[in-house]
Amino acid sequence: MQAILSVAFPVFALIGIGWLAGRRGLLGPGGTAALNGFVTWFALPAMLFAALARVDLGTIVNLPFVAIYGGSMAITFAVGMLVARISSRAGPSHMSVHGLSAAFGNVGYMGIPLCVSGFGPAGVLPATLAVCIGGAGMMTVAIVIIEFGRHRGAGRLGTVARVLGAVAKSPILQAVALGMLVGGLQVPVPAALLRFLDILAGAAGPCALFAIGHFISEVGLPRRLGEVWLATTGKMVLQPLLAAALLPLFPGLAPMWAKSAVLLAALPSAANCFVLAKDCDSFVEGASATILLSTLASVVSVSALVVAFGLG
Repeated sequence: MQAILSVAFPVFALIGIGWLAGRRGLLGPGGTAALNGFVTWFALPAMLFAALARVDLGTIVNLPFVAIYGGSMAITFAVGMLVARISSRAGPSHMSVHGLSAAFGNVGYMGIPLCVSGFGPAGVLPATLAVCIGGAGMMTVAIVIIEFGRHRGAGRLGTVARVLGAVAKSPILQAVALGMLVGGLQVPVPAALLRFLDILAGAAGPCALFAIGHFISEVGLPRRLGEVWLATTGKMVLQPLLAAALLPLFPGLAPMWAKSAVLLAALPSAANCFVLAKDCDSFVEGASATILLSTLASVVSVSALVVAFGLG
């Protein structure tokens, strides 16, 4: 429990001071938009590029882990989209953000310290691979679906052309593509540049969480929490159960990788979901509420997994 509280408390605290700043009007009426713009255009791309550029995927790719963790994420994302469509007749952008909120976990800021605490220095390997799967895979899929929703109605070829153009201009996907290229080719990145990117990347999580609190202070939590509960249930219940259900298909998977696949699947929604929701103006209140509720639920659920796995 203490290990979970130590990584969950900063999340609550950052959301809390963002809410307080919003209530006091310290950042003015455009505070949330400015913070989100900074994260979208600068901090989050820096974080993704720096993470991918450092990683030689050939040395850490564990295909059974990719199948278990990535498979549970993909299925939960699809179910989240379907649930949003059925429950509220949502369009592609709303469906995509709802699915992302149900499937994209806070691996970078909670998963890595938890895995290192539970498995020792080797725990950084599955957590880093999970960051790559989420950032390079799930985030890319979500953005493509959002762009299709934005540009549909222009004819098939026109829609495809506009989507490809919008995707090519996305700073997040540009950072992912460039980071994978640099990491895959093992192109050396100057230490000074990496240090700069690390400083900039360090602001992504805190600013996004602060922006969530600031946004909640402006609009409050949704009055109808149906979709929020569905997304939270998908993230905290469905995804880890799917990961556990997939484990028997790979009996040779090392215990650390098997346990970390389930533990990482059980993490709460990441602040990146709010960043994307605010950028496309879809399911914004729901995404912020899902992050808050799932983080609260993780104090109990993830603690139970830590005890069950005998970690730490």
